[in-house]
Amino acid sequence: MKLIFPNGEHAAVTLEDGITRVGSGSDSQIVLIAPGVGLNHCEIVTRGGQALVRVRDSSVATVLNGRQIESESPLKPGDLLLFGRIGCRVVTQEKPAAAVPAAAAVAAPAEEDGRTRVRMALPKFMLRGVSGPTFGRNFALTGTMTVGRQSDCDISIPADEVSRHHLRLQVTGDGVMVEDLGSANGTWISDKRIHTGLLRPGEELRLDTIRFLLLAPGAQVPAAAQARPPEVVSEPESSSATLWWVVSAVVVVAAIAAGVLRYLGKI
Repeated sequence: MKLIFPNGEHAAVTLEDGITRVGSGSDSQIVLIAPGVGLNHCEIVTRGGQALVRVRDSSVATVLNGRQIESESPLKPGDLLLFGRIGCRVVTQEKPAAAVPAAAAVAAPAEEDGRTRVRMALPKFMLRGVSGPTFGRNFALTGTMTVGRQSDCDISIPADEVSRHHLRLQVTGDGVMVEDLGSANGTWISDKRIHTGLLRPGEELRLDTIRFLLLAPGAQVPAAAQARPPEVVSEPESSSATLWWVVSAVVVVAAIAAGVLRYLGKI
């Protein structure tokens, strides 16, 4: 089997028997320097033509066919594998042919060209744990996913405060739709308890004491973060108005005092 990187981040890699390490570290056989790729990201174990991928760093995302994996998972031709946001395709190792008909020789490049135009379904959004047992871990979000304590959930969180099937996530164009599945301790978006709600990049998702931040890798800073400067500008205007009233009050009091003193013949 071979790994093909359609976007050109790495040359094609033939998976020989043994262990092929993937990561940003110099001791890796497949070195990928990009955001979201760990120093010792994962490894691919190949024996007798069979291969499996094994996660070495659970704080970064390794996604197989749209689902983030956290344990050993078998690889087969046609699989799509993501290291952070770098994607590759698993293909069969081409065997040398003694004689190839002319028509087939012409058709083969066209087929291969069609395959290399395939683009990986890179995750548009990611959840990053910012507290509790998921602190520092990234979870790639694709399609519809469930979050809960049970091992059959797409994102499994073994914590007592999390219900067995706590919530459902649905990726949309603007963010991630969150649906609480009748959890005991509730679901919050930016400290507001919800049954259903849209989670946008930069906002916080909370399951009792366990918190996540929604990230959109490569996206611009959320517009909400740019809406604060006008509030900062308004403060000096408020301070100036307060100062004007104070000065006016002092002038009025001084005028009244002067009138009283003049009436008493003191001045």
